Amino acid sequence: MTSSASKSHEIRLSTLVPGIPVLLLGILIFPCSTIYWAVQAGRTKDPTWALAIFGSILTGVLIYRSLVLVNPNQSRVLVLFGRYVGSVCRDGFFAVNPFTARRMISLRLHNFNSDTLKVNDNRGNPIEIGAVVVWRVQNTAQAAFDVEDYESFVAIQTESALRHLAASHPYDTHGERDDDDTVSLRGSSEVVNAELEKELALRLEVAGIEVMEARLQHLAYAPEIASAMLQRQQADAIISARTRIVDGAVGMVKMALEKLKDEGVVSLDEERKAAMTSNLLVVLCSERGTQPVVNSGTLH
Repeated sequence: MTSSASKSHEIRLSTLVPGIPVLLLGILIFPCSTIYWAVQAGRTKDPTWALAIFGSILTGVLIYRSLVLVNPNQSRVLVLFGRYVGSVCRDGFFAVNPFTARRMISLRLHNFNSDTLKVNDNRGNPIEIGAVVVWRVQNTAQAAFDVEDYESFVAIQTESALRHLAASHPYDTHGERDDDDTVSLRGSSEVVNAELEKELALRLEVAGIEVMEARLQHLAYAPEIASAMLQRQQADAIISARTRIVDGAVGMVKMALEKLKDEGVVSLDEERKAAMTSNLLVVLCSERGTQPVVNSGTLH
């Protein structure tokens, strides 16, 4: 995902005024100066002292307004009269410009569990898919100014990435119609999860968000075709097992005929070889135990 808009550059404020001294200064100056100006105004009856009282109150309000508390793994984005001036990403108690607007952005890990989506896979089969994404804000300026709501942005982009992922791969491979390198949603979970994580990282980069982990947490055929797909999976498994049994049986018959010939145990013509091959294949490929028939007559 690419964007033509310019990315906001994050400014992390490193030089900050400690908040404790400013708080103590406000506690000492604000009440004392206000009481002093009020006493002077009462003694002299001069209305101009009211301006001094107002100034003292305003100073105290600005002092308290400048204080900001930042908890661990949180940040404050500062905006002064519509202009971004920096981000406070250190935890602690600080004093900043009292006229700045502050927006809190969490730097902690977020765990997003997407809704179960009903989409079509690469072959058009309706499937249900869902994912869990672990992410955090890496660039506070981009998260605050480049997208409207970065948490909603994560949810929408995750849904979009899941739909694209499902449309790019089949739900499962089905024997001869697939190559050995075919990536399926069910059979290649590590590859699919890595692909999902990479695509989400590209999509969320514009919002200053780092994807820590992304993986599928729900994957199933849609209910309307689940029964039919289960029967097809069972048929594929039976065919695969039968193919392996037949391959093994043919190899054993070939080995038996060659061993009889090499060791000179018995000499068989083509008709006898065909009969022996048929009997051995029945014995080796049968699902049930065979019942032997003893021939007490001569060979011919």
